[in-house]
Amino acid sequence: MEERDLAAGKSIAAERGAWIVFEDEAGQSMTPPRARTWGRIGHTPVVRVRGRGSGRVSMAGMTCYKPGQRSRLIYAVREYTGRKNTPKGFGWRDFRDLTVRARIQLGVPIVLVWDNVRLHLTAGMRKFIDANTEWLTVFQLPTHAPDLNPQEGIWSLVKRDIGNLAAADLSQITTAVKHRQNDPVPPTPH
Repeated sequence: MEERDLAAGKSIAAERGAWIVFEDEAGQSMTPPRARTWGRIGHTPVVRVRGRGSGRVSMAGMTCYKPGQRSRLIYAVREYTGRKNTPKGFGWRDFRDLTVRARIQLGVPIVLVWDNVRLHLTAGMRKFIDANTEWLTVFQLPTHAPDLNPQEGIWSLVKRDIGNLAAADLSQITTAVKHRQNDPVPPTPH
């Protein structure tokens, strides 16, 4: 999506009284990402992690904006424990359901902006989008353009905060993710 496409999305949202909704997904495994921490000079802190590779927490979120309204965050979290016949992450139906949930919570049309991840482009998702054009307009972001999607920044904050978490199981990661999603973003110092 180029800048003129973003402007078109804003115009469509204004004409329809719609919310502009940015969607993105992220994941976190039991192995925490590298993060900075404090330690005594000359003594590098080492965190031992149990349960390496035994599961993953997948997250999908929507950052919602409309002039004159407080911004909203709608998200879903799924744990994958490694059991057979359980989905490893979100499927296109999960994205459909999250979009419907956003529509119900926001109560007006949606201009949805998301990336070109394979699940956004499936036949089932395309059919759903085409069947709901009265309240849903979709714009695809260009490949490798995270700076255009504010939801990427939210995932960055969430993952930064859980970077030093040495979780014993997936439920601790899920709890930390949900807690961070529900916390207000602290004001930036001037």
